[in-house]
Amino acid sequence: MLPITRTDRPIGLAMTTAVAVELGPLARAAAPSSSAQLIPLPRRRRAAGAIRASPVSGRSEDAGEPPATLLPNARRRGRDPLWYGGGFSLGVDLGDARTGLAVGRGITLPRPLTVLKLRGQKLELTLLDVARQQEADELIIGLPVSADGRETPQSNKVRSVVGRLAVQAAERGLRVYLQDEHGTSIDALDYMISRGVKKSARDVKSDAYAAVMILKRYFTSSGQGAKIVLPRQPELQEKLIAQSRQDAEI
Repeated sequence: MLPITRTDRPIGLAMTTAVAVELGPLARAAAPSSSAQLIPLPRRRRAAGAIRASPVSGRSEDAGEPPATLLPNARRRGRDPLWYGGGFSLGVDLGDARTGLAVGRGITLPRPLTVLKLRGQKLELTLLDVARQQEADELIIGLPVSADGRETPQSNKVRSVVGRLAVQAAERGLRVYLQDEHGTSIDALDYMISRGVKKSARDVKSDAYAAVMILKRYFTSSGQGAKIVLPRQPELQEKLIAQSRQDAEI
């Protein structure tokens, strides 16, 4: 049985309320392709006072995990190597002043896109527009945590943005996931050096390359550590399921 957990942090406005659903390891998952190496991610400790999430609309809590159509693309491909559905994944490294973006599909290494210097609603709408332009059907957003897996004050800021974003994304049929981003900034620096990025350009591009590292971790682990952020509204959950089925058929 796989646990479904809910964050107990209020997002602020009722219309922007969303829950994070943890996608735990599959007991009998199909073995990933030989090109993908599983990297175990640290298990986060539940904050004191946290409460269990109610299940996805229409499913009992004993059902374990969300419907297959709500699993991240990397997870579905890990379970079934012959599954070719799903679009691209947009990696997002959220910051106070800058937000790095990257895109990938798990077949080749993700590539950096750009760094946005936006905040608030302008940032959220731009993220959704970029996702559509890149033919992405899911956003993989880095969640800051400490070395021992505990969440930080910065985690709360990211969850606040992601909670609002998840509602707007669901209205467009896009799924939003949280992915542990601990250490990705250091990984990004090492990666830029290995790729020959000039020192003068590293600071400008660092956020985009951090987004690359978030996607790389997501794909390498076959999406095992990703948490979907679902709107509480059942109608938006159903819209996500319907859209995911349609995308898979295409």
